[in-house]
Amino acid sequence: MSEAVLPAGWPAMSIQQAHALLSSPGLPTEVEEVDIRGVRLKTWKNQPPTLRAVAELAKTHGDKVFLVYEDERVTYDAFHRAVAAFAIELQAQGVEKGDRVAVIMRNVPEWAVAFYAAASIGAIVTPLNAWWTGPELEYGLTDSGTKVAVMDAERFGRMTEHFVNCPDLKRVYVSREPGEIAHPYVSKLEDVLGGANAWAELPDQAIPPVDIATDDDATIFYTSGTTGKPKGALATHRAVNANIFTAGAAAARSFLRRGEAPPAPDPDAPQRSALLSVPFFHVTGCFAVLNPTVATGGKLVLMFKWEPIRAFELIQREKVTTAGGVPTIAWQLLEHPARADYDLSSLESVSYGGAPSAPELVRRLKEVFPKSQPGQGWGMTETCATVTSNAAEDYQHRPDSCGPAAAVAELQIRDPADGVTVLPPGAVGELWSKGPMNARAYWNKPEPTAQTFVDGWVRTGDLARVDEEGFCFIIDRAKDMLIRGGENIYCVEVENVLYDHPAIMDAAVVAKPHRILGEEPAAVVTLKPGAEATEEELRAHVAERLAAFKVPVAVKFWHETLPRNANGKILKTELKKLFAEDAA
Repeated sequence: MSEAVLPAGWPAMSIQQAHALLSSPGLPTEVEEVDIRGVRLKTWKNQPPTLRAVAELAKTHGDKVFLVYEDERVTYDAFHRAVAAFAIELQAQGVEKGDRVAVIMRNVPEWAVAFYAAASIGAIVTPLNAWWTGPELEYGLTDSGTKVAVMDAERFGRMTEHFVNCPDLKRVYVSREPGEIAHPYVSKLEDVLGGANAWAELPDQAIPPVDIATDDDATIFYTSGTTGKPKGALATHRAVNANIFTAGAAAARSFLRRGEAPPAPDPDAPQRSALLSVPFFHVTGCFAVLNPTVATGGKLVLMFKWEPIRAFELIQREKVTTAGGVPTIAWQLLEHPARADYDLSSLESVSYGGAPSAPELVRRLKEVFPKSQPGQGWGMTETCATVTSNAAEDYQHRPDSCGPAAAVAELQIRDPADGVTVLPPGAVGELWSKGPMNARAYWNKPEPTAQTFVDGWVRTGDLARVDEEGFCFIIDRAKDMLIRGGENIYCVEVENVLYDHPAIMDAAVVAKPHRILGEEPAAVVTLKPGAEATEEELRAHVAERLAAFKVPVAVKFWHETLPRNANGKILKTELKKLFAEDAA
C-alpha cells in the first residue's frame, strides 16, 4: 500500500509536536502521568474525575435543551432533577456501591437518567443490547449479577418469562408501558419520575453523596467473544471520561496541523447539536457522544430508529451541527434522493467509526457538505471507544487511515506469532493499544482477561500497520468477526446456532460485502446425509435464537465437507468468493 502524497507545506506541525503543545502544563488538555494498578500511564489531568462529576456538570448548563425526542424536550436542569430523584430511589431500593444496575432500552431520555443516576451512587452500570433476544438478555443479567434493571416496555415484554432465571435481580423499573403491570418486584419508572416533559417539576435536590474514586469500576459493556458468549468489559470512571478530552484534543490538533491556533471556548457561541443515530448501549453512543455532550452542554437529538428522511427533518429543525455514527449512516445522508429537499447547511461535522469505510466516502462528503469536516476514528469496547481520530485535512490526505492515537495513548504493531516482538513502521501485524481509556478486565472471566489485558495494553485482534508519522491503518481483523453497520457479529456464535439445527453437518459464517453496511453475515452449510433444509428454514432457525442483525442474509449449500487447511481450519477466504458476485 502506497503512502499518502501530502501537499507542499503540509503539515504545519507534526503529530508529535501538536501533541506536545496540547499536553503542556496549564492547558485544558494538559497530560500527566499516573500509576494505575501498577502501570504508569499518561492521562488527561483535567478530565472530570467520575461520572458523578459529569452528572453534576449538567446542572451548570441550566435551561439549555439537552435531549430532544419526538415531542419531548428536556433541559439540563430538568435532567439533573430526574437523575437526583432516581439516584435517591435506587438507594432506597438497596443499591450500594459496586452493585450492578442494568439499562435495557432504546435511545430514550430515560436511558441517560438511569445511566447517570446509577453511576452517581457508585453502582456499576451495565447497559445491555436492546436488540438482544430474551435468552441473550437473560445471559447478560445473570452473568453480570444485576441487582436492578431499568427497561422499556418492549424489552420488558421480551424478558417477562426470563425473570425467574435471574436470581440476583431484585427490582425492575419499566418505562413507557401503557398497560398495568402485575409483578411483585416491577414498577413503572413514571411512578418515580413522571414523563420526560414533567421532569422540570421534580424537586431541585442534590444527588446523594457517595465516595467514588476515579479508578473505581463504573460500567460493564458487553462485547461478543470468540467463544460465542458475550464478555463484559469492566471499565473505570477514568476510562469512560477519557473520551471527553480525547475528542477535544483531536479537534484542536486539526487546527495546529494547518498552522492555526485552536479557537478559545466561547460561552456565547450557539449550542452545538448532535443527531444521535447510534445506540447508547454501545460505547460509541455512550462514551464518545452522550458523556462528552453532557460535559460540554450540547444538545442531543434522539431518533426512535434511523430513517434518512426523518434525519433530514431533524437536522433542519434542530439545526444539527454533528451527525454520523457509522459509515452506513454517512452514505445514506449522501445518497438519499430527498436530501436536496432539506436545509442541511447547519452540518459542520459528519463523523463515524465502528465499521470499515470506503476511502471515497470522505471525498463524497466534502463534495456534498463542503463546510463539513468529515472524520472517523478507531476504538473498541475494550478501549471504551475512541483511541485514534482522523479528521479534517488529515482525513482527506489519508482517507484509508483511522488516524493517530490520542496524546495519552500508544499503539504498537506486534508479531501475531509471539505477541511480543514490536514491528517497525509500515509492517503489518497485530494492533496493541495502551492508554487510560482501556477497560481493565472482562467481568468474572480471568482467562480471557489475561489474554487480552496485558500490562496496560489491550491486545485488539486487529491486523494493522502504523506509518512513520503514527497514522494507523486497519488491514483486517484477526478475530473471526464481521461488522454490519457498526454491530459486531462473531461468526462462531451464529455457527453454533446453525449447528444446533438437526440437518446441519458443517457450517461457516463469512462476511458478504455490502456497500452501505460494510458487510453482512452469510452462511455456507453442508447438510447431513439424507437430511433436508431450505435457506428460509435455516434463516428462521437463527432468527428465533439470535438478534436480527446476526441472521445470515443468505445461505448457500455446499455438497461436501467445507474446505479446510492442513490444520483443519475452514478456508473462509474461499467461501467468501461465493458471495462476492452477488454482493450489494
